[in-house]
Amino acid sequence: MNENKVIEDYELKPVPAEKRKGWFKLTMVWIAGIVALSATALGGALGSGMSLNQAIIVSLVGTFLLAMLSALCCVGGAKTGLSTALVSSFALGRYGSMAVSIIIAISLFGWFGVQLDLFGSSLHKVIIDVFGWNISSGTLMVFGGILMTVTACIGYNAIEKLSVVAVPLLAILLFGSVYMTSRKFSYDQLNHIPLTSDPLTIGMGISVVIGSLAVGAIIGPDISRYAKSVKDATIASVLGYFVGYSIVLFISAVLAKATSEVDVVAIMIGIGWGTGGMLVLILAQWTTNNTNLYSSALGFSVIFKKVPKYILTIIAGVIGTVFAIAGIYDNFIPFLNVLSILIPPIGGIYTADFIFRHREYSFRNIDNIPMIRIYSVINWIVASALAFMTTPSPTGFGLFTITGASGFDAFLLAFVIQIGIGLLEKKKKAVGKEAA
Repeated sequence: MNENKVIEDYELKPVPAEKRKGWFKLTMVWIAGIVALSATALGGALGSGMSLNQAIIVSLVGTFLLAMLSALCCVGGAKTGLSTALVSSFALGRYGSMAVSIIIAISLFGWFGVQLDLFGSSLHKVIIDVFGWNISSGTLMVFGGILMTVTACIGYNAIEKLSVVAVPLLAILLFGSVYMTSRKFSYDQLNHIPLTSDPLTIGMGISVVIGSLAVGAIIGPDISRYAKSVKDATIASVLGYFVGYSIVLFISAVLAKATSEVDVVAIMIGIGWGTGGMLVLILAQWTTNNTNLYSSALGFSVIFKKVPKYILTIIAGVIGTVFAIAGIYDNFIPFLNVLSILIPPIGGIYTADFIFRHREYSFRNIDNIPMIRIYSVINWIVASALAFMTTPSPTGFGLFTITGASGFDAFLLAFVIQIGIGLLEKKKKAVGKEAA
């Protein structure tokens, strides 16, 4: 009984009201999921490719748009208490939801392996540089895979507890690094340090920031289903993306300017925080990658309904770790990029559909969902096609650009089309009532 309570994660039903959380703990989960090596590397790239003033503008605009995207997507999860895969079933139908579940599950499962590979190789380098110990990358991947699988296996509660501990520690290390570098440089000096990479325009920078976490925003219901209210979910999204992510990008840009390094771990080793660099690596990758595995398992749960989520998580974690050790993901990254393109339109569809049919978005109606909502599925296909057309090769065709962030383009198109579908359905119902 107690074991079941520990691993109970409500993957196929609403999160009970008494298990819901306030905005503060949700914010910790969002920030912990956002702060990763990829985030600090992006901030470093901004710092090396533009002035500090420009990097601030890019960080604020890009993360604000991400925050709005995430807040919009989180409403359905907070209202229903259901995961992304289940929320999308109301908009796309049962078969459409199955397709969503497969794409989300495989995509995030794949990125779990890629991030674990990065975790092992990076930690291997840190341990050699700091302690002189030659521990193989494969051994470190197994270590990281166990950590991440255990927390993802338990579910949201474990992720939340880890986040509440990890976020303050990560903040101390990042702000501490800025303080140490600020003793050598003034802001004006940092702002005028010559670029160390190809220049980035503000538009390019904003597009890259949006694209970096667009998929994470779309699967927001996986987190917001634990929110006490829509208000809590919205506040947490804004604080996580607009405040948390923008600060991480800005700090990373400052450190890149001050040290001519992009990798935050290398920066910390360079300023004498070797152990701190290792802690950042472990905590950042742990808190981010267990979220990948967690959302992947939620997707698999909709496909394999009779298999407990913790079993699916363990299986996915073991396979992902084995694939990472074997280096197999090097060949899968193009495929994972393709899958990732298909996810943003889903958010546009279910958020717009929720506006018109929010009263139907309830677990008590889950058995009344049609097998397929054909117009929504067609919308998904059309918006995904746009994403491929605006995504540079080799992942897409690179025929033209709109905002520069193909996932954001696809979300907006899917949202607009679904609004049109909603208006037509509303008009059709009104005509039907008049005729009756």
